[in-house]
Amino acid sequence: MNGGDDKVAAPAGPPQPLEWKFSQVFGERAAGEEVQEVDIISAIEFDKSGDHLATGDRGGRVVLFERTDSKDNGVPRRDLERMDNSLTRHPEFRYKTEFQSHEPEFDYLKSLEIEEKINKIKWCQTANGALFLLSTNDKTIKFWKVQEKKIKKISDMNVDHLKAVGNVSSSSNSSSSIPYLANGGLSIPPGGIPSLKLPVVVTSNETSLMARCRRVYAHAHDYHINSISNNSDGETFISADDLRINLWNLEISNQSFNIVDVKPANMEDLTEVITSAEFHPTHCNTLAYSSSKGSIRLVDLRQSALCDSHTKIFEEHEAPGSRSFFTEIIASISDIKFAKDGRYILSRDYMTLKLWDINMDSGPVATFQVHEYLRPKLCDLYENDSIFDKFECCLSGDGLRVSTGSYSNLFRVFGCAPGSAEATTLEASKNPMRRQVPTPSRPSRSLGTSITRVVRRGADGVDANGNSFDFTTKLLHLAWHPTENSIACAAANSLYMYYA
Repeated sequence: MNGGDDKVAAPAGPPQPLEWKFSQVFGERAAGEEVQEVDIISAIEFDKSGDHLATGDRGGRVVLFERTDSKDNGVPRRDLERMDNSLTRHPEFRYKTEFQSHEPEFDYLKSLEIEEKINKIKWCQTANGALFLLSTNDKTIKFWKVQEKKIKKISDMNVDHLKAVGNVSSSSNSSSSIPYLANGGLSIPPGGIPSLKLPVVVTSNETSLMARCRRVYAHAHDYHINSISNNSDGETFISADDLRINLWNLEISNQSFNIVDVKPANMEDLTEVITSAEFHPTHCNTLAYSSSKGSIRLVDLRQSALCDSHTKIFEEHEAPGSRSFFTEIIASISDIKFAKDGRYILSRDYMTLKLWDINMDSGPVATFQVHEYLRPKLCDLYENDSIFDKFECCLSGDGLRVSTGSYSNLFRVFGCAPGSAEATTLEASKNPMRRQVPTPSRPSRSLGTSITRVVRRGADGVDANGNSFDFTTKLLHLAWHPTENSIACAAANSLYMYYA
């Protein structure tokens, strides 16, 4: 013993709440400026490295951004962070390129317009310095390759100036000058003109970004595609619509395998639809899909060719006597995401975020109330169709926090580590903390949490801070940087980025 000098390390508590700061905005609109429908962002996705960000919009365009703080004077970012951790550095991005991914189409067999809106974007593995990504609208998935091409230029003009000057001087002193036609044109002699030569095309050091569609995966979905997800094997991906999930090989565009089919023999017997689907991040044989009834099913592709039977189902049964007209509508899951390690699944329904442990199917390990103050307004939300809005969700790379959007361009960040009481409300603006909700105590499985009590103080038409909520400005799409505390979110046509 050392005379009692040994100290027992205290158990580490939950991480401190993050202080979020504004980083960047792209496409910020001026006060009073009208937003064009085609410019509204409909998809956001970071690549695995976090060095690239892609957005898709309702006009069928995909815009790529690249990180600019990756290198500083030739020193890699990781080395800089090792040298001086006290420097406050945060991800900064710049516009890279954009391309038209989808065009509006018309299905003549079904007399159906297919809009160009990008529903989802997923990054694929990079190769030889080129970027690859999948983008989809309601019916068609496309595989894109984006790479820098060196620009070719004409280096030599077709007239050799020295010889041309010599010919001119000699022709002025000689009677055998090159004859000209009456209209001023040049008459080419039988032996040709030695001062003329073919132009030489050379590759310059200047580069240009080119986006090329490598493959089109079409005619495999009767209903609208709501999800695409890459497999960890790097070779396959899934696409999901309301009733079916198809498995594709990236190299084969004319064939897919139907692996989940929930379509009943009689459509009158239809009780639920598929709302979202995602592959497990490391197990290439496992995927999860959510339903409009609020359940998540885990599927093992090794069991059978058609995975109609699930290995696990995650659902939370409603409390007795709590059922209402809106119960089933607000239970519908709009998005699911696996945590980076694949242990947890995050789901978003209309009112809540739920975190599920895939080893525990008795219920969610945590429930976070997103905008409980809207519960008295469900009738109004139903009448204006807002109750059917599909909000996305995301997890931090370390798995300690989750985030999702709400109305009035607000988004919430919750701590999900044991003992954490973090529950932050931010606004998609240059001053994200101005509509901060007081931090409540730890959310739990119970719906009657302190978040509920805090936000229910708001009167009709206002949130917990007395701010009126606006159903027309909704923050549906957001993404968390894979390795750092940085969030990108879409407010109409503007892309806002924050860091902590």
